[in-house]
Amino acid sequence: MNWIQLETIQQLQDIQHISGYSILFKHSTRCPISMMAKKRFELDKGALPQETSLYFLDLIKHRDLSAAVAKTFDVYHESPQLLLIKDGKCIYHASHGEISGEIAAAHIS
Repeated sequence: MNWIQLETIQQLQDIQHISGYSILFKHSTRCPISMMAKKRFELDKGALPQETSLYFLDLIKHRDLSAAVAKTFDVYHESPQLLLIKDGKCIYHASHGEISGEIAAAHIS
C-alpha cells in the first residue's frame, strides 16, 4: 500500500479540503492487535479504488495528532482505528476487528 504518513496538523487540515475519499488509519506500532488489523486491511487493498488517498498515523510518534483527528472528525479515539473521509467529513469509522478494506470500499460510491 502507498501510505502517506500523517505527521502534521496542516496535513489534517488539507484532508478536510480534499474532494473525494481518503482513509485515515490510526495505528499503535507497539500493539499486536493494531498490527494484525493493519495487515488484514492491507490484504483487502484490491477492494479500494486506486484513487483513494491512504493516510497512516503512528500514534506513538504523534499522540497530539490522534487527539486532533478525533476532534476534527467528531469520533471517539480508538486504536487501531480506520476513518473513511468523504469531502472533509467522516462518513464511516471502525476499530479493532471491525477494520476491513472491503467494508470501507462498500461505503465508497
